[in-house]
Amino acid sequence: MTLRLTGIARAFGGRTLFSGVDLEVRPGDRVALVGPNGVGKTTLLRIAAGLDAADAGARSASRGARVALLRQEIDPARAGNVREEAATAFAHLDALEQELRGLEAEIARQAGHVPAALAERYDALHARLVLGGGFSREARVAQVLEGLGFDAAARERALASFSGGWLMRVELAKLLLSDPDVLLLDEPTNHLDLPSLEWFDETLAAYGGGVLLVSHDRAFLRRHATRVAELERGRLTVYAGGWDFFVAERERRREQLEAQKRTQDRRIAETERFIERFRAKASKARQVQSRVKALAKLERVAAPEGGARRMRLRIPEPARAGAVALELAGVHKAYGAHVVYCGIDLQLRRGDRLALVGPNGAGKSTLLRILAGVLPFEAGERRVGHRVEVAFYAQHQLEALDPRCTVLAELERGAALEDQPRLRSHLGAFLFSGEDVEKKVSVLSGGEKARLALAKLLLRPANVLVLDEPTNHLDVDACEVLEEALAGYTGTLVVISHDRTFLNAIATRVVEVRAGVLREFPGNYDDYLARVTPGADPGSQAGRRPARSEAKPGDARERLRAERKAAERARRELARLEAEIAAREAELEALSFRLADPALWADPGQARRLSADREALRLALDGLYPEWERLALGAERLRSD
Repeated sequence: MTLRLTGIARAFGGRTLFSGVDLEVRPGDRVALVGPNGVGKTTLLRIAAGLDAADAGARSASRGARVALLRQEIDPARAGNVREEAATAFAHLDALEQELRGLEAEIARQAGHVPAALAERYDALHARLVLGGGFSREARVAQVLEGLGFDAAARERALASFSGGWLMRVELAKLLLSDPDVLLLDEPTNHLDLPSLEWFDETLAAYGGGVLLVSHDRAFLRRHATRVAELERGRLTVYAGGWDFFVAERERRREQLEAQKRTQDRRIAETERFIERFRAKASKARQVQSRVKALAKLERVAAPEGGARRMRLRIPEPARAGAVALELAGVHKAYGAHVVYCGIDLQLRRGDRLALVGPNGAGKSTLLRILAGVLPFEAGERRVGHRVEVAFYAQHQLEALDPRCTVLAELERGAALEDQPRLRSHLGAFLFSGEDVEKKVSVLSGGEKARLALAKLLLRPANVLVLDEPTNHLDVDACEVLEEALAGYTGTLVVISHDRTFLNAIATRVVEVRAGVLREFPGNYDDYLARVTPGADPGSQAGRRPARSEAKPGDARERLRAERKAAERARRELARLEAEIAAREAELEALSFRLADPALWADPGQARRLSADREALRLALDGLYPEWERLALGAERLRSD
C-alpha cells in the first residue's frame, strides 16, 4: 500500500509554506520529515492524512490503503476509561462480531437446515474476524497499553484524570492497535518516558507498513529512518539514506553549493569590472552588451541556508558556588495518601551534570521540583550551597510568555540593562534571526515558544540549572545549539529528558528513580544502560568490576559467593521458564489440532472460544520468548565470568 504526494503546495496569509512537494511512502519505508520549527511539517502531515486540502497538487493512496495520523490535539473532557478508549481502535471488529451474532441467531432459527448462502456468509465473516485478530482484542489492548506505561489500575482510570501527555499515549495506543497501512507520526516520542520509548522502538521496528514521521529525537531517527525528507525554504529535498547519511550528505551539498556560489560571484565580479571598464569604448560596445545580457539571464546560485544553525551560544559565566550546590536530607513527600518519597537523600556537587531517569509516575518531576525549590515537602531538609542561584525550566513556562509581546520584547522583559546590546545575537543563537525577532508570541509554534523560553532562562547567569524536558518541541538544529551551550556551561546541571542523544552528550551522573528509591550511576545514559541491562559487556567502563588491586581478599570471597548465588538463581529461573514455554507450546499445538477438526465448527460458539484461547496462548508465548533470551544471555555472561 503506497501513499503518494505530487506537486503539493500550501500557503497561509500570503506566505508560501511549501510548493512542488513530491514524496512517496511505500510499505517498509521509514521517512523522517525534518526541518526548522514553523516550516510546515505538521501541515504537510495533515495533507498526507487527507485531513487538510492542498492549494495545488494531488494526494493519492493505493486502493483500500488505511492512513492514520497521530493527533496532537486531544479533548481532555472525553468520557470513559483508558482501556475503553484504546479498544475503540477495534470498532470495525466489534461491528463484524455483532453481524456474526446476528447470523448465528438466524442459523439457530433454521432448525437444522442452513442455506448454503447463509453458511458461506457466516464462514467469510468469521474468517475476517479471525484474520483481523478479533478473538485477541482484549489481550492486544492490554499488551500495547502496558508497553506505553499503563498498568492494570491505570487502564481502568477515567481519561479525564490524566494529563495531556498521558492522553497522547492513549492516542498512540489506538493508532498502533488499528494497524494501518501507513503511519503518520508527529513527534511520537515527546510524551514517552525512556522505558516506554524503548518498547515503542521495538514495536515500530516490527511494523510492516510505511511510516512518515516528524521527530527531534536523533537516536530515534538514527535507528528508524531509511530516508530523510528535509523541508527548508519552501522546498522538500529527499535524501536516499538514513539519518547519518543525511547529516553527512547535507553538509557535502552545502559545501558544494558554497563553492559554486563563490565561483559564480567571482565570475560576476569579473564581468561587472569588464562592463565598467569598457562601457564608454565604441570598439567594445558589442562585447559589453553581450555581457550585460548574459548577466541579466544568469540564474544566481542562492547561498545555502544554515548559518543560524551553526551559531554557538555561550551561557554567561556564573558565579562560583560552594563545593556542594544542593543537598536533600531525609526528604518525605506525599500527595494525600500516596507516598512518593520516604526519607531520600541526594547531593549535588559543584559541576555535576545529573540526569534523572525512570518510568513516568515514579516521581522524577516531583524530585526535580523539590530540588528547584518550587515544591514543598512534608519532612526533611533542602540545603542550598554557598552563593547558589537556581534557574528552573519547566513546560508551564511556555504559557507564561506574553502573547501580546514580540519575541524581542519578551526577552527584554527579563533582561538587565547590561544585557541589552547582546539580545539580538542571543536570540540568533536560538534560531531567531532577522524579522523573526519582531514576530508576536501569539503566532509562534510550540517549538518556537520553547526556544524563546530557553533563551530567557539562559540569558542571565545561574550556577544551578534545573531543566524539565528542555528538548520537547525543539527541532534537531535547536537541540544541537542547546547541547553546545550546555557543553560549555561551568555550573551544576540537573535534567529530565527522554532524548537519549541529549543525555549522552551532557550527563556525567545518572540517578534512577523507581518506586521512591534513588540509585546512582556514574557516566551518561549509555553507561547507565550498560550497568542495568542484563548481558551488558563486562569489559565496558559502565560494567567493569574493580581491579584485583582495588579489592581486599575478604571482598573477593564475598563477591565470588554472591556471583555463585546469582548464577544459581539465574539457572533455576531459566529452567522454570523453559518448562513453562514447553508446556504452553504443547497446549498451543493441542488447540491447533482441535481447531483443524471440521466437526468442531458445527458449534460456532465453541470454535470461537477455542480460537480466542489459541490467540491468547500465542500472545503469551510472544511475551515469554524475549524473557527467555534475556535470562539465557545473563546466565551465559555469569558462566563466562
